[in-house]
Amino acid sequence: MENPELGQLAKVIRQEWLCTPGDKAARYVGKFFDTTYRGSKIIGRVVGNHGTYIVSIQLDGNKLDSTCSCYIGKHGYCHHVNALAVTFLKDPGIFKEIETRQWEDVRGLDDLKAYLDGMTLEDLLKQLKSKGITAKSAAEAMGMSPQKLGAIKRSELRNRHFNELGATKLACLWILEHFGR
Repeated sequence: MENPELGQLAKVIRQEWLCTPGDKAARYVGKFFDTTYRGSKIIGRVVGNHGTYIVSIQLDGNKLDSTCSCYIGKHGYCHHVNALAVTFLKDPGIFKEIETRQWEDVRGLDDLKAYLDGMTLEDLLKQLKSKGITAKSAAEAMGMSPQKLGAIKRSELRNRHFNELGATKLACLWILEHFGR
């Protein structure tokens, strides 16, 4: 495994978790699509009983942190997470790196989508803060409450995406471009 962070993630998964999938998890092993990684976080999508779930596993220090957008995986481990771990251990090469694009390299809509995919709302809010623009003032400028903005940010980190996520990221980017850069 080329990436040392992914190598460490695989090592900790083997040490900490049951890497033999149960019957429910076995149905999903190898069925993930849009499999990506960024640093020591792997992400995949899988079609489950109630739609497509976004599943992630991340190494935070030496502790594994996982989320799934299914109703069981809200706070961590579920059979989809187990299946993603086993899929990763069996074939880590299917996970493609999310490339972080620089704003200066954005030339068209595809570049813009890739730029926003490589950045979380939390990243954008940190950039705003570094320019003296608070999350509260940004939220109010977007016509939403700071609580709603916080909920959208937290949901993205837990693989639950509000419909407004993309528009909120674009609004943050617009504010940065016009008032912060």
